[in-house]
Amino acid sequence: MHNHIVLRMSLRLVWHMALAAALSFLTFFLLQSVGLQLLVQYPSLYWKVVHLANRMDSMFTPALAIVIYLFYFLLLQQRQFRYLARISRSVHYIAEGNFDHRIPIRQSSELTDLAEITNRIVVGMSETLDNQRRSEQAKNELITNVSHDLRTPLTSIIGYLGLIEQDRYRDEVELRYFVQIAHDKAKRLGVLIEDLFEYTRMRHDAVPLKRSEFNLIEMIRQLLVQYQVSLSEAGLQGTLRTEETNVTLFADADKLVRVFENLFANAIAYGRDGQKLDITVRCEGGYSVVEVINYGEPIPSVDLPHIFDRFYRVDKSRTEKPGSPGSGLGLAIAKSIVERHGGTISVVSDPYRTAFILRLPIHI
Repeated sequence: MHNHIVLRMSLRLVWHMALAAALSFLTFFLLQSVGLQLLVQYPSLYWKVVHLANRMDSMFTPALAIVIYLFYFLLLQQRQFRYLARISRSVHYIAEGNFDHRIPIRQSSELTDLAEITNRIVVGMSETLDNQRRSEQAKNELITNVSHDLRTPLTSIIGYLGLIEQDRYRDEVELRYFVQIAHDKAKRLGVLIEDLFEYTRMRHDAVPLKRSEFNLIEMIRQLLVQYQVSLSEAGLQGTLRTEETNVTLFADADKLVRVFENLFANAIAYGRDGQKLDITVRCEGGYSVVEVINYGEPIPSVDLPHIFDRFYRVDKSRTEKPGSPGSGLGLAIAKSIVERHGGTISVVSDPYRTAFILRLPIHI
């Protein structure tokens, strides 16, 4: 690119020098022609011109030629000079922090290349600053949400342990009740902290993937067996529907198990009204497509774009309820795991069903 610009600038400079020389020669020729015509029409001027020429220094003609040449050369370069001045003003304006400003692209030349390169640099800087602002905002939101979610169960634990310490219970039954509540809150606090660490590690690729070959169909069948009791307690019947017998993945099986556990927990929490949990598997274009479908209350359309955001909850409440996923990080963790495997996860929801759709590359 550098050599290309230098070559273009050199060729343009040579062209302007040659054109200025040609125009200077033409100007001298025209001046000579006009002068001869004037002398023919006014003979009395002839002797005056001869007398003046004798008195003039011999350097007058070369000096006049140089002045005319420079006039034409600078005139030809004037467009470049104006555009360069405009670029300079724009760069100074951008340097003052106006990163939304762009250098105008006006002509096809080496300066156009410079303007386009500068604009690309400005766009990159603007995007970097936007990313930094978003990152800072995300950090602030993370701190706020973590503080809120940690404080809620911690306040309950401190409160009930305080009642026990002050002997403010009627009998052993109430004491056991207070201990049970404190224990449940401590378990919830542990889940939140573990999910927070897991999410942070996955987002920063701190945990390497332990890939191996395994049959996705068999893994889902085993998970349904393990979750049979939890699904039954929630009034759900889990069913695997597929025509495939062996879908081989080269992936981290433990991490993908975590993904499906989060989706099952989400279905138990929000899909129990539908009484069914269907899992479908099919192969499509080198990918395994898994749909985890529940038939409970639909997700509002306004919430769908944010469903995989950390700490995002559709009901906007942070109160616990039976079967709740708890930390608000489950779907965010699932998304991070799937994307690290080169796949995608999405969700569609209507009054009839809510389906989480995973696309994972098949190992051939």
